[in-house]
Amino acid sequence: MGVMTTENAQLRAAAPAPVWARRAAHAIALCAVPSGLWRIAMASGVYVGYSDQVLRDVYGIPGWGIAYVVGLSVVAELAALFPLLLVTDRWRPLPPRALAALAWTASGILVLVALWQVAVAFTVESQTYLSSGPAGAVWAVAFAPLLAIPALMTAVTWSYAKRHRARRRA
Repeated sequence: MGVMTTENAQLRAAAPAPVWARRAAHAIALCAVPSGLWRIAMASGVYVGYSDQVLRDVYGIPGWGIAYVVGLSVVAELAALFPLLLVTDRWRPLPPRALAALAWTASGILVLVALWQVAVAFTVESQTYLSSGPAGAVWAVAFAPLLAIPALMTAVTWSYAKRHRARRRA
């Protein structure tokens, strides 16, 4: 049994996350799944709308691009699991203040990345690589959930910060 410190007592006294925040944190993890599966299909050689030449020349598939695309999917899903730390008291890798600062930073970065991804999706180069029709529609469906992540992450972060701010005042 560890020594009882003020910080440990505060951690034990934290109000539980509201149900909506828990659901939002789980939704973030689920939002990353379709695009990850799409990337893994691409790395596996399933036709996802790119010609063999584009896969070879632009994405390095087959070759190093497979590791990159699969690795990107794994890293994205692991990052999407981060908000679960904000809605549970089971494991805290950082003190609440540091975790809140990290979460606010992640929220800001996610908003910028989402805006950047939308801009990239509508560039001429991006549209010329991906074939139109069903493949383009599948791509849109797979990547559309990612646009919800910044708003969900900001809401979960706000909930976390509010709960821990109230606890510090008490």
